[in-house]
Amino acid sequence: MPMNDELWQDFCSISTDPPDRRSKCEQCKRPMVVCWCVSLPNPKIETKSSIVILQHPAEEKRSLRTALMLQLGLAPGKCTVYKGKRFPSAKNHAELEPILSSPNSLLLYPSKGSVAIETIASATANKSHAEYTLVLIDGTWPQAKSIYASSPALHSMRQVKLIAVGVSDYIIRTQPTEGCLSTLETAAQSLAVLEGRPDLRDILVKPLHTLCKYQLENGAVEHQSKEYRIRNKQYPKQIGKRLNRLLNYSTICGMDADENIIDARERIEQNT
Repeated sequence: MPMNDELWQDFCSISTDPPDRRSKCEQCKRPMVVCWCVSLPNPKIETKSSIVILQHPAEEKRSLRTALMLQLGLAPGKCTVYKGKRFPSAKNHAELEPILSSPNSLLLYPSKGSVAIETIASATANKSHAEYTLVLIDGTWPQAKSIYASSPALHSMRQVKLIAVGVSDYIIRTQPTEGCLSTLETAAQSLAVLEGRPDLRDILVKPLHTLCKYQLENGAVEHQSKEYRIRNKQYPKQIGKRLNRLLNYSTICGMDADENIIDARERIEQNT
C-alpha cells in the first residue's frame, strides 16, 4: 500500500540520532537523579582493619548492590573485592593466598567453630597495633555455602560471627530471615566492633538509607523478610513442617543455633 504524504512526513521527521541516555555518576554508576554518593563519608573512613569480599559472580547481575558502597566509603585499599566461586583461584592465588592464611585474617561465617567477633575485639582492646583482615562471602546463602565448601583455604581460617545483628535497613529487598543483613551492613557492624567505634555502622550505612529512600519515592515498596511473612501467614508458597520447626528453633535459641539458621535460610531461598 502506497504511503500518503502525512505518513511520509512523519517518517522523515524521525530522528536518526540515538536517544539521549541519562547521565550516570562516575563513582556509583547510578543515574545522577538517584545517585547516593552524597551520603558517602567525606573524608573516607580510615580504619586499622581492612575488608576482603569474596563475591559470587551472580552478584554482578544485581542492580542494587551494597559492596560498592563499602568500597567507596572506606579509605583506598581498605576494601577489596574478588570474584569467583572458589578461592583462591589461579587468577588471584598469589595475592589472596597470603591473606587467607594469615593469623590476623578472620572469616565472617556462622559455622559451629565460629566465635563471637566481640571476643576478638575484647582480647585486643588494649593493643593499638591490632589490625585484622575481615573476609566476607558475598552471595545468597546457598551461594555462600557453595563457595565455602569448594574453598578448603577458608576452612582453616579463624571464623567469627555477629551476635546482635538486629533487622536489616535494606528495606526494599526481601531478606531470608530477620537477622540477615546486607554485605554493607555486615561489614560496617563488624568493623564497628573490631575498631571499637560504634558510630562506624551508621556512617557507612548512610548511602543504603539514601538508596532505599530514592527507590521508595519511585514506586518501590518496603519488604518484610520471608521469615516474617511465614510467621504472619503472608508467604504465598507452602512451607514444610521441618522448615517451620527450624525457624521456631532459631528464634528460641538465637545465634547459638547457627547451623539451623543456615539450613533454614537455605531452604527459604530454595523455595523462592
